[in-house]
Amino acid sequence: MKIGTHVIEPALVLAPMAGVTDRPFRMLCRRLGAGLSVSEMTISDPRMWKTEKSRTRMDHVGEPGPVSVQIAGHDPQALADAARHNVAHGADIIDINMGCPAKKVCKVDAGSALLRDEALVARICAAVVAAVPVPVTLKIRTGWSRSERNGVAIARIAEDCGIAALAVHGRSREDRFEGAAEYDTIAAIKQAVRIPVIANGDIRTPEQARQVLAATGADALMIGRAAQGRPWFFREISHFLATGKHLPVPSREWIGRLLVEHLVAMSGLYGEAQGVRIGRKHIRWYCEDHPDADAFWRSISGETCGLAQRRAVARFFGIDDSVLALAAAA
Repeated sequence: MKIGTHVIEPALVLAPMAGVTDRPFRMLCRRLGAGLSVSEMTISDPRMWKTEKSRTRMDHVGEPGPVSVQIAGHDPQALADAARHNVAHGADIIDINMGCPAKKVCKVDAGSALLRDEALVARICAAVVAAVPVPVTLKIRTGWSRSERNGVAIARIAEDCGIAALAVHGRSREDRFEGAAEYDTIAAIKQAVRIPVIANGDIRTPEQARQVLAATGADALMIGRAAQGRPWFFREISHFLATGKHLPVPSREWIGRLLVEHLVAMSGLYGEAQGVRIGRKHIRWYCEDHPDADAFWRSISGETCGLAQRRAVARFFGIDDSVLALAAAA
């Protein structure tokens, strides 16, 4: 799949997820098989760009290209300015958020709330495309509500405005993350436009990945929640699509080493105190399929020291403390 001049290989994309797809996680997913990782959404309000949260979201130091940054808002000019700002700070691709169903986003007429106003969608897409010299992509849902699945109309508008690729989550805004994703609308969108279409929603196994590609005819897949605590999921999908066979399950020790590395990287980006807090949810995700995960989580959830947190993780996964020194040195 190509987005502008960028070849996305393999055609597997890490979905933007607020509070999850920071630089350490994006880089892990790229290393472990994702062809593209999209950043957490950056708000279009310039007053927020100098906050600590925005600083870390815009930090792309050492990140392999192409760097894709998602922007969110409802005002075409503000979104155009945000696109220019992020390109100046290293973005190779700009992604517009019209898929987020969160109340705090929709109540300010951003995210998937925009899908109910097709004229505004056109103004936003046109403004952002005109503002930057890099490809612009769009993330949408199948429609504003279950009764108004206008994804095909939105896709045609996007293509006409110069959007380079379209990611579609197989639920309406009304569905949020409830029920099963439906792929008929994604298939209809793929038939209606010439730009690449990326299918998203309910892809939790390599078999489901193959089924979604067959059902939609999509050019690529976007993976979100299934990659939480499992950044190697991308290479599992690639291998299965290529061979029809599963990769061996990663060893407990290998997963533990990866998690320690991830925790060190988060402390490096956020500082120890915040890195420990943010790291807790990742620990829970990495550990949830292992025996005694609940008891371990309860024992570590209040830990405030980064080194103690990593030592506890090492013990849980049966690796020795030498791994901690190697991870810190890296």
